[in-house]
Amino acid sequence: MGSVPDPGELTELAQPSFEEFQKQTSLMTSCTLLWQELSDHFTSLEQNLMKKSEALKQMIETLDNQTQTSLESLKRREVTIDHSVEIVAGKVGERARAALESLEKARDGGGDGANDDSGEVDDEEGLLSALKALCLKMDARGFWNFVTARKKELENLRSKIPAALGDCVDPAMLVLEAISEVFPVDKREEKMSNDYGWACVVILESLTPVMVDPVIGKSRLLVTPSVEEKAKEIAETWKKSLEERGRIENVKTPDVHTFLQHLVTFGIVRSEDLALYRKLVVGSAWRKQMPKLAVSVGLGDQMPDMIEELISRGQQLDAVHFTYEVGLVDKFPPVPLLKAYLRDAKKSAASIMEDSSNTGRATHLVARKEQSALKAVLKCIEEYKLEEEFPPENLKKRLDQLEKTKTEKRKPAAVPANKRTRASYNGPMPPAKAGRITNAYVSSFPFIRSPSHSPQYASPAAYPSPPTTVYSNRSPPYPYSPEIIPASYQGSPIGYPAYNGYCSGPVPAPAPPVYHPHHHQHHQFHHQQHQHQHQQHYY
Repeated sequence: MGSVPDPGELTELAQPSFEEFQKQTSLMTSCTLLWQELSDHFTSLEQNLMKKSEALKQMIETLDNQTQTSLESLKRREVTIDHSVEIVAGKVGERARAALESLEKARDGGGDGANDDSGEVDDEEGLLSALKALCLKMDARGFWNFVTARKKELENLRSKIPAALGDCVDPAMLVLEAISEVFPVDKREEKMSNDYGWACVVILESLTPVMVDPVIGKSRLLVTPSVEEKAKEIAETWKKSLEERGRIENVKTPDVHTFLQHLVTFGIVRSEDLALYRKLVVGSAWRKQMPKLAVSVGLGDQMPDMIEELISRGQQLDAVHFTYEVGLVDKFPPVPLLKAYLRDAKKSAASIMEDSSNTGRATHLVARKEQSALKAVLKCIEEYKLEEEFPPENLKKRLDQLEKTKTEKRKPAAVPANKRTRASYNGPMPPAKAGRITNAYVSSFPFIRSPSHSPQYASPAAYPSPPTTVYSNRSPPYPYSPEIIPASYQGSPIGYPAYNGYCSGPVPAPAPPVYHPHHHQHHQFHHQQHQHQHQQHYY
């Protein structure tokens, strides 16, 4: 048998094995954690690859659908072009016959006067008849004069002009000739007399439904090559005239609106001019139709950047309109933009107050600016139904306060009876300019009382006096407050010292100290003239 090992020796042999076991345990734990991390990483990569693969599949399906739709649309356009041209040719023939009949009636004297562009029309039917008569005759100048003379009937014109252009033999050419007086270049001698940009926009907008394809609709405009070429020449002329107009920054918004509407109406948008279109749109973003025009000229993909640019320029209200037009409300929530717009308006108003030397005028401008901002925000809230997200009650209350303050300021303020009365009693003021009025009545008493007194004398209005009264520039020898005495008093009599005949009791002779030497003779004459009347009245 072997010898039994010593217990001390077993302890020394077992100690290294336990440490090794701990090391192995730590290593296994580290390996397990590392494995878990690697497993999670590869799982995440797999999920991302699956998502991207699914997204690519959806994009491919979308592109396939778009391609198929485009091919079908092209095929339809190709198939329907003959039919569309046939329909348009038939309409042109009908319009030509109608125009000839109208001219024959006018030549024979059978017209009813509806085609008189300078005459008045009584109702909407008369307006439509007059417009149709001008369109049938292709009277571009008469058509232009008729429209520009009726700006107050803008809505009626907007609804009737398309129907009238529908009876025109060549509506596109009529419109180009009609607006040629002011677009692309203003040919009038007095260019600043009237701005007819609104008329150009209305006429161009009204032409669009007339030029759409009768079969496939708005997706195709039936523009003849000659008209399209002329429209392109007009657009190029307008762009060249930008330098004369003071470049893009100084171009008037009506001109910009007319130019962009011209491009949309005749379908002559150019992709290489998108940078120009963007500058024009951003510079006139406050115009109501600008968001739709921006999309129509091909700026839909640039809308997020344009909205951010508007926000950075402090045009949050315009940015809200653009977000709703292109459906980016989730990316650009409207309520924070409206609140930022109000904050900027307040900061701008505060800067006006700080920089202005005329406090009264600055206050008026600040109130007007705040009113405009509040009205614009309230209109935006109502238009886009934001009452739940942005309750308008507080805004309406603030607007009512500003309106009330404005109304109160318009009321005439009470003018003190004697503006020249000195607040302190250290001596007389410089002599009043009583000589400006021939019958000026100079009194040493300024008709001003102290709140602690209840005088029983009446106002000067209670007795006859000259039309204009100029009071003395001397202050009374007792405290007073600048309050005008009413016409009559019901207070009890008081022991008030006789003062120049304006209280009860005998009237003493005028005291020399109360008159300025400059007015002594003038006052003495009037005092003698009215002394008897004063005594008779107050006794």
